[in-house]
Amino acid sequence: MTDAIKLARELIRIPSVTESELEVGQFLYEMLRSVGFSPVRQEVAPGRFNLFAASAGHPRVVLCSHFDTVPPFFPPFEDATHLYGRGSCDAKGIIAAMIVAAERLLRDQVGDFALLFVVGEETDSAGAKYANRELAHLGSEFVIVGEPTESKFARASKGALTCAVHFDGVAAHSAYPERGDSAILKMAAAILELYDTNWGEDESLGKATVNVGVVRSEGKPNVIAAAAGMDVMFRTVSDPEQILERLRQIVSSFGGRITKSQGNAPMFMLAPAGAPSTVVAFNTDIPHLPNLGRPILFGPGSILDAHGPAEKIAKSDLTAAVDVYDRLVRDILARRIREQ
Repeated sequence: MTDAIKLARELIRIPSVTESELEVGQFLYEMLRSVGFSPVRQEVAPGRFNLFAASAGHPRVVLCSHFDTVPPFFPPFEDATHLYGRGSCDAKGIIAAMIVAAERLLRDQVGDFALLFVVGEETDSAGAKYANRELAHLGSEFVIVGEPTESKFARASKGALTCAVHFDGVAAHSAYPERGDSAILKMAAAILELYDTNWGEDESLGKATVNVGVVRSEGKPNVIAAAAGMDVMFRTVSDPEQILERLRQIVSSFGGRITKSQGNAPMFMLAPAGAPSTVVAFNTDIPHLPNLGRPILFGPGSILDAHGPAEKIAKSDLTAAVDVYDRLVRDILARRIREQ
């Protein structure tokens, strides 16, 4: 039987920042073959593929996670209790736990389940969107998505809305600012307004939040800026179209316009009765996998450690997750799942 911690370590050792997932994808392909699957590559883009591996029978439940990571890559290291490295909790440790659980299920001749590992979750969910189209007629009833939820089942997650906003100004010599119209000042005023605005609250999901994560201008210190832009992301608790319209009103009052937007509504997942559960603020591939069935969100590790300079996962949580995924698949197939 495969050792989950060793497998996670091997996966972490291979860099797989989004759009550079080829090497770890090839490793996973051979790994899945070695434990008894016949994996299928879903070619999402040149050099980028998902992996779908089904057991015997008809897949009623799909175990799914992503093998791309955020930058920068840093290799694995460990101490007595934790495994560190990029992707350790988001989400290579989770993939390792899913594979070992699947290996147990195969050993016990359990059928009617599948594994799906995708690319691109950290940016545009290209892999999940492709899989959703490719597997539209699969007929699965549940999709178990692995993300770091502190080993609790997530009942709900906030939605997300990402927008690019552009501001126009009038260039002038910086010694004579009255001759120009600074796009940067317009953008700065709009940013302050965004952070002063209440973007909504929900009894279950909490308060919506906003983050201006990127600002840009191609000007010079001695030139009044003729153009500026920003990328803003909302964690929403309502219809993203409502947020988009309110954002449009605010930025237009400062001479700005939305040039690009994408997002999804809040999601609600099944949490098994009697199991520890929570609500999360982060986004996942779940909004892009509706054809795979009712979503369940669970994984070891904390989202607070993901994307950081000391990303880690507790070894005990990783190995315990093997048991959870194993039992969850068996309970679904035996129709023993009851909702909270």
